[in-house]
Amino acid sequence: MSTIQSSPDSETGHRTVPSGPPSPPADSRRPRRNPFVLAGGLALSWLVPAGLVALHLGVVLLPLLLLAVAAVIRVGGVLLDRLFVAGLILVGAVLAFGLAFSLWPWGLSPTATSGVLFSVLTTAAWAARRAPRLPLRFRWSDLLVVGTFAGMWHYLFHPVAGASAAERVAFFATAEDRLSHFSFFSGIQGVGGFAFLHQEAARSYLIPPSEVTYPQGSHFLLAWIDGLVHSAADPGDMIHTMNRYFLYLLVAYALFCTVLVWAARWIGGPRLRGWRAAAVCATVGAIMFSTNYLDLLVHGFDSTFIGLLLIALAFAVLIRPAMGRTEFVLAASAGLISVTYTYNIYGAFVGVPLLGALVVHRRRFAGRWWWTLGALACALGVAALPSVLSVMGDLNVADASNMSGPSVAADRSILIGGGLLGLLAAAMPRNRRTATGRAHLAVLLGTGGLLSAFAVYQLQTIEKYSYYFHKMTAVGVVVALVSIGAVGAVLQTPHRGTGNTLSRRLGELALSGLTVAAALSLFANVQWGFLATKEAPSAWSNNPLVVWSRGEAETDMGPKGMDGLRALRSDGPVIALVSNDEVKNLKATWLASLMNRRGGDMKALYDIHWVGIGGPQAKEEDYQRSLGRLKGAIEKLPAPHPTPTILTADRPVGERIKRDLAKNGVTVDVVSDQGILWTQPWGRTFPGTV
Repeated sequence: MSTIQSSPDSETGHRTVPSGPPSPPADSRRPRRNPFVLAGGLALSWLVPAGLVALHLGVVLLPLLLLAVAAVIRVGGVLLDRLFVAGLILVGAVLAFGLAFSLWPWGLSPTATSGVLFSVLTTAAWAARRAPRLPLRFRWSDLLVVGTFAGMWHYLFHPVAGASAAERVAFFATAEDRLSHFSFFSGIQGVGGFAFLHQEAARSYLIPPSEVTYPQGSHFLLAWIDGLVHSAADPGDMIHTMNRYFLYLLVAYALFCTVLVWAARWIGGPRLRGWRAAAVCATVGAIMFSTNYLDLLVHGFDSTFIGLLLIALAFAVLIRPAMGRTEFVLAASAGLISVTYTYNIYGAFVGVPLLGALVVHRRRFAGRWWWTLGALACALGVAALPSVLSVMGDLNVADASNMSGPSVAADRSILIGGGLLGLLAAAMPRNRRTATGRAHLAVLLGTGGLLSAFAVYQLQTIEKYSYYFHKMTAVGVVVALVSIGAVGAVLQTPHRGTGNTLSRRLGELALSGLTVAAALSLFANVQWGFLATKEAPSAWSNNPLVVWSRGEAETDMGPKGMDGLRALRSDGPVIALVSNDEVKNLKATWLASLMNRRGGDMKALYDIHWVGIGGPQAKEEDYQRSLGRLKGAIEKLPAPHPTPTILTADRPVGERIKRDLAKNGVTVDVVSDQGILWTQPWGRTFPGTV
């Protein structure tokens, strides 16, 4: 007598026993490979992008691609879960195919690139005989995940709502790193692909040798997205391109916080529901609403927080790979490629959950090991390509790993306390008995081991923790935060009993509301109006996110100054001396170079960092010192080059600079405009407080 074994449902956690006659084999229920269906799908793969781009609706292609990937893969039974996993796979696909896009003649054409992606997806679905299908199911905790994004966007966008593109530069140009990242974004658009595959052409946009030594995944991804949004590969006017790039960063940071909330819930699995799911989502969200990691956005560490966004996605799906073998290989490959291309030092960390998943779920791959390992090896080769080229170029790995620089330190209470709490949850017998629990434990131990090893290396070599150690501890914070999902899964839930369903659900809703309120009070310092006065406001009002929303992160580059840089058209190098402050002159010169698509000039013009003239009434000794630095910077420009143009904020000073440089054999053109004098913030008023 044959028996039918019950099996746990991957979404609900309940065991289901089939009833009635056995279902026909899965293959007999799958659609046949009809060549006419394939032909029609391929035709639509090109007609739809071409039509939308022609109508200047290329931005619609992005959600269409996401939904198309989500409809083909078979992951989870909840729509939001499917979309997050599909997003990871789509990002990995864009970056992997980006190697080909960089070499073909169409560059980042939105029609060509999206047409290829749709065609590959159509062919794969046809070959696998998978009809498009989306799970139109939701969980109440989806509201907390989506609400995290909505809340973040409210605070991030508030200070620039209603501002012009020129006015938003005050928030865009908050740090030199932001200008450097934008130069990659602009350079990739200019050369039509990855800079490391167009090194000679990219040097006019970038400071050498960064065209080959710095990871470019986030810049390529945003450049590709910009082509869809702009419905053209040519970005057009640079000040509007800067504005779009800045808005992409706001979306990316909000997504980073949202992904952490979702990842914690995903790791909790089907046992995490009701008030416990609310507690997990609200706790992670509250921490991100008050974290100092907003400084990653303020200080221009764009690749860092986009890399952390992707590593959170990759860790979640690898710790709990609730999917088939094909989807696992796709998600793992996408995680390896996307994380390594975006921030290559994070690539090693992705190897930890990947190895853990392969060991813990080894029985799942029985009979498919060669196929699985072969596919992952190919993905590893693609992921390693930019890093290999960096090492073969001018990158000194030992020196770079110990370099100094401004950084955003991890919140140690979250890093250490959250990590220990996650370790406690993973070590509990209830979790150790599950594959997810064992994979989670491996990630905690492996990530801690990598961080400890790098800490020992730095203490042995430079006797302190430097720039990249703080970058790497951010991965530990991500692991600690997503581990909260495992903590929530082991919390005791009230006995459901057999009472009235409506009253039980209302009680569950009340408990969920209380947990959300408690989490916001404990971890985001929200006081709900208690004990807060104008003289003694709550700590919430002074956290980095609220400070940003009040407009206090703006720089003093006003719209008049940007209009001056925008109006200045030059075929040669441009130097903007907008005040007697060296840092402001450097930032203005960098902006002027980017506006003229000559970011590569900054290799020589970085010496403007020591030029403190341009405004009125500079001290004579400062003038002479700065003039010497200015002369040296101009002489460092690679020859031949057109006559440099110097933009000053004071006409008499500009005329004197031109005369004095001529006496030293340096010819320049000088344009003076007092309206660009960069001394005071541009003074927008912000509607109300938030």
